[in-house]
Amino acid sequence: MNIKDATILIVDDSQSILRSLKLFLKYKLREVLTLNNPNQLNKTLKSNNIDIVLLDMNFSAGINSGNEGLFWLKEISKISQDTIVILITAYGDSELAVKAIKAGGFDFIEKPWNNQKLLATLQAAYEMRKTKLKLKNLEQNQHALKQNLNKDFELITGNSPSMKKVLETIEKVAKTDANVLILGENGTGKELIARKIHQLSPRNQEIFMGVDMAALTETLFESELFGHVKGAFTDAIEDRTGKFETAAGGTLFLDEIGNLSFMMQAKLLTALQNRQISKVGSNDLIPLNIRLVTATNKDINQLIKDNLFREDLLYRINTVQIILPPLRERKEDILVLADYYLDQYSKHYNKAGIKINNKALEKFQEYSWPGNVRELKHTIEKGVILCNDHTLKTEDFFFEKPVSPSEELNKIISLEEGEKIIIKKALERNNWNISETAKELKVGRQTLYRKIKKYDI
Repeated sequence: MNIKDATILIVDDSQSILRSLKLFLKYKLREVLTLNNPNQLNKTLKSNNIDIVLLDMNFSAGINSGNEGLFWLKEISKISQDTIVILITAYGDSELAVKAIKAGGFDFIEKPWNNQKLLATLQAAYEMRKTKLKLKNLEQNQHALKQNLNKDFELITGNSPSMKKVLETIEKVAKTDANVLILGENGTGKELIARKIHQLSPRNQEIFMGVDMAALTETLFESELFGHVKGAFTDAIEDRTGKFETAAGGTLFLDEIGNLSFMMQAKLLTALQNRQISKVGSNDLIPLNIRLVTATNKDINQLIKDNLFREDLLYRINTVQIILPPLRERKEDILVLADYYLDQYSKHYNKAGIKINNKALEKFQEYSWPGNVRELKHTIEKGVILCNDHTLKTEDFFFEKPVSPSEELNKIISLEEGEKIIIKKALERNNWNISETAKELKVGRQTLYRKIKKYDI
């Protein structure tokens, strides 16, 4: 750990001390900041990424108890727990040094200081700072890992030739570190496939990190994926680990990648090409160690033809392509999935022994399932919740009927249903380009994302 990468804040009421220390340290550290008034500490710490604070212990004339320094030491720990504080005073004694260390100070230096000893102390402090940050990142990773490990994994199966081919591909590609692009309509189970690849991979003991790319704005994109350092922008009140760094050693799943703007695509491509990232506000490079899986419900080749997606980015993410067939094209799998979800929801809602009669099962196989597996799952859940006996009949299920445009306009619908239709039509007109659709509807991108999620479009 090179101290030349460190930023130090020196707090002392003596201008001569500040000048002397800055002159000595300015070529040995990345940045040297000074304050002659500790009342400015709060603002300075919140707006800068400070590694070490060199804090005087006495600021009022005639007072040399060190209590002022101990007070500001505690204040610094409230504002920035990971910042290392070294106390410095001209009135040192062993009792005061013990108090300072007990209060959380890293070390205690007396004036006049020895330059070499000061540098050695700063080096040790910077190493402690980096260790603290690594532990913090590790805790965040463990938390995310536990959340994913505790998440229920749903069934991925099928007797249809198309699903058997998908499962065979998963078995082969999971053993490698090849980038995978998963294509398929909404509700076909793209995230489940990504999780299955992770489960079967050599990285399965590490984290699986999923990111909904459609929910990221251009302003948040870099911060979310690459992280940021404290003070990098107005709301950056502390260091943040990005998704790439959090997923180190494991699998990073970027869902809805077809929704990225050209600017975001360029930044993602640069990271993948260089196999390294830097946090917003930092020049430190972080090497990438991830297995990348991406997914989209859009026709990616059409997006390229329409100049909405970079061809060079497609080459980076598309080492192996998996196309998930819609449920209407794999009728053989419908009853297997229906039986699985019936068993799951019967247990969940304490309604053991529920069956689906033959007429309802026939209807299941005749229906086109425009919402795919997700619609089947929700249909079964609603049926189990509302059933009055142990047999589910056709009338216990609601199947969405396709309607003509004129019927759609003339039928009595709720305000929410109308909004869903308007959004869906606008998305279709704009080839599912979120930015263009948001402009047409005169709403923000985030608002549009929320409504797409809300209405499960």
